[in-house]
Amino acid sequence: MTQMICSPSKYIQGKGELSQLGRYCAQLGAKGAYAIVDPYILSVYGQEVADSFERAALPVVQHEFRGECSMEQVEQLIGGLDAGIGVIVGIGGGKTLDTAKAVSHFAELPVVLVPTVASTDAPCSALSVLYTEDGQLDRYLHLRRSPDVVVADVDIIAKAPARLLAAGMGDALSTYYEARACRRSGAVTEAGGTGSIAAFALAGACRDTLLAYGAEALRDCREGIGSDAVGRIVEANIYLSGIGFESGGLAAAHAIHNGLTVLEECRHVLHGEKVAFTTLVQLMLEQAPQEEIVEVISFCRMAGLPFTLSQLGLSGTPEERLMTAAEASCAEDNPMGNMPFTVTPQQVLDAILAADRRGQQVLEGDC
Repeated sequence: MTQMICSPSKYIQGKGELSQLGRYCAQLGAKGAYAIVDPYILSVYGQEVADSFERAALPVVQHEFRGECSMEQVEQLIGGLDAGIGVIVGIGGGKTLDTAKAVSHFAELPVVLVPTVASTDAPCSALSVLYTEDGQLDRYLHLRRSPDVVVADVDIIAKAPARLLAAGMGDALSTYYEARACRRSGAVTEAGGTGSIAAFALAGACRDTLLAYGAEALRDCREGIGSDAVGRIVEANIYLSGIGFESGGLAAAHAIHNGLTVLEECRHVLHGEKVAFTTLVQLMLEQAPQEEIVEVISFCRMAGLPFTLSQLGLSGTPEERLMTAAEASCAEDNPMGNMPFTVTPQQVLDAILAADRRGQQVLEGDC
């Protein structure tokens, strides 16, 4: 079977990198840039972005992005592009970056991404997750190529709420376990082939980095300090997890996350927070060793990530509602088929309930 691995053409991480953004875009040969920017980021860093492009003698239009990462939003943005635009820039969180990637895909322009939080592994992937206007998962949009440049400014990311860094850790937590499942099944990954040695090694490094530096990074992030530990977790959340999931493969954890999006009760929960819980659910499906389950729960508890249904806002949810999510997780367009064994909705429901019981035992001190 053909193996494939893909990644951004260039990944740049450091302190103060936003000030170099115009230069990085100019290096692509662009004569004009269109930046899709989160509202808060635009209000705080908009002038710094403008100054960066002015120093590079590169015209830039900054568009304030509001709303959902939906096809409707993408089409509106494409309709507003001028003929002189040579590069799309996305500055902000996961949905802003996914929107920028989708716009660049349909406009056939290069894209430069500046994640201002490390809450997901979206920046490095050749994938945009599109939602409906009311927040339900619409589809995965597979892009022709990976982003041209990803610029991670550790100083900016360290100033974001610690909850967002923790959510990124929850998303990254699944990377190794899903890549392992795909390796066992020989599944075709998002990159278009089976997982490579390199992709699986990155997935393993992602998990090891989270366990080694996660607690210290969260402490520093709460103080707004762009420490070495924060830098390591930024790389794990964005780059190691991004390459690890795309070229190592997705499996039950993300499939069940996608299923949970049909439940309005947990739509306030961040993507990575849900994935933290569904990683535990995948381990229950796999009947993983107890020490592995305990390690994941302990990590989630340290990071303030959900490991019970109650923490997801699903306390007292009838089983038939949970079954709706379980059925959605097994839909043909979800990555449940990448598991090394056939999974039914009933098995997913049983695993969700088992994960919740195990989490409750930890909360009650009966480990």
